Amino acid sequence: MKNYLLFFLLFVYSFPLLAQQDAWVYLTDKANVQASLDNPISILTQKAIDRKNKHGVAIDERDVPVNETYISNLKTATGITVMAKSKWLNAVHVRGTQTDISNLKSNYAFVDYIDFADKSLNASKQAKQKTAIKLESVNTTFVYGNSANQVNMINTDDLHLADYTGTGMTIAVMDAGFPGVNSIGGFQRLRNANGILGTYDFVNRSDDVYNSTENHGTLVLSTMAGFIENSYVGTAPDASYYLFITEDGPNENPVEESYWVEAAERADSLGVDVINTSLGYGAFYDNANYNYATTDYDGQTIYITKGANIAFEKGMMLVNSAGNEGSAGLNAPADAAGVFTVGAVNSAGTYATFSSVGSSIQPTQKPDVVAQGQGSAVITENNVLASANGTSFSSPILAGGLTCLWQALPNKTNTEIMQLVRESASKYNSPDYQYGYGIPDLYATLNKVLSVRKEDINPIKVFPNPVRNMLYLQLPIMNYDFAVSFYDVLGKLVLETTASSNKNQIDVSPLSKGLYVMKVKGVEKSITLKIIKQ
Repeated sequence: MKNYLLFFLLFVYSFPLLAQQDAWVYLTDKANVQASLDNPISILTQKAIDRKNKHGVAIDERDVPVNETYISNLKTATGITVMAKSKWLNAVHVRGTQTDISNLKSNYAFVDYIDFADKSLNASKQAKQKTAIKLESVNTTFVYGNSANQVNMINTDDLHLADYTGTGMTIAVMDAGFPGVNSIGGFQRLRNANGILGTYDFVNRSDDVYNSTENHGTLVLSTMAGFIENSYVGTAPDASYYLFITEDGPNENPVEESYWVEAAERADSLGVDVINTSLGYGAFYDNANYNYATTDYDGQTIYITKGANIAFEKGMMLVNSAGNEGSAGLNAPADAAGVFTVGAVNSAGTYATFSSVGSSIQPTQKPDVVAQGQGSAVITENNVLASANGTSFSSPILAGGLTCLWQALPNKTNTEIMQLVRESASKYNSPDYQYGYGIPDLYATLNKVLSVRKEDINPIKVFPNPVRNMLYLQLPIMNYDFAVSFYDVLGKLVLETTASSNKNQIDVSPLSKGLYVMKVKGVEKSITLKIIKQ
């Protein structure tokens, strides 16, 4: 929390501070694109390449790094500080005066366009809305409980009994600081297993994530990776982890969105399977002119949301807290269709009133599901078992469980896992904006998939995937046509046709590049799968 002294200082220096603006500078092109795609190991790790191949995810121009010559030029521009970059969006986050930033467009031919965080400085003006911040509370009394309720609620304990504890899976935690993770007993098991694969502080550009006064990341990580014998077990105790700081605790600024996208890109290049983010942005920046309008939370407008959707297209599973703004609504990137958004309930499964609600503005049902976020068991940086409130904790509790489920079903895509989990939830047939689809049952999800008899598996096959122009279907020889539908990531129907064993080609060249969900439906057999259009 900011104290009165800090408030006073901010008030006194508000005018010179606000003279500095934040903006995203979008670039025209990249260097050596084809050479990089021909040799993907030059831009991605082998683990990342293997994961993409396994799930049919295309390696494309978005994986190619930003042109470093362009960045060097921007760094030498008058009055400009380069804060972050994104290869996916081919953009650079800069800070400077409005004039100096605007001059970049005329001074550098490689600048495509500029998007100021203060939208009133752009061509079109949008109204801004500020909502109150609701801080998460942590009860650090010495009451020694355990994590049984939050684990049992989503039936992750049965996954553990079946020996699905996250082994072989990799999770990136993008958060604030992680003090104590390198020393306290609650993470000794993780350290002994060499479960921390890497760390990076994107805010301070350092590998050190442990010497921080912010403990939020520690609390979040404990719900997944924490272990105290006979007292506490996280939901993915045997997974491997990358710990990334993207949250600048004392400040609220759009550059944190850029740090987040940078971290997501690094996670993808390292072959990460699941990202947990217990963060949200857009409605309470220190400079109120940077706040987004309510209508901007449409799953595709906000910078961090655009990055999150690309991360989903890259094959990772993104799990994000809904937020703690209650009826004021979601923060970004929880509005993204590609994000699995988690709201909060209490230990009895009743809606926690602080949990942010979704709305018709989002293109998909939000939140997706809920998990325990009120009275959640955590381990503090002092190795104390404590109780915490916030969707910050319902999100990683579920993220760990999803990781174990994906370990059990390795051939499923992120899209398929997310949908299976929605279908297992308590309110799947009557979702609402508080609970989403309800409380999921992860073990029931596993049983549902494993109970499909071998002879019932559909022989329908689709190739090639990724596809450029012509898609081919291998269909059973039956005397009827199959209905074929393509939906974009927002759930919009974009192509509809029919196919049969004799008419098994579909021209997809009219579709734009990107990710689509393809449904092939017949009288007796059907299939739903993800298609990448190159």
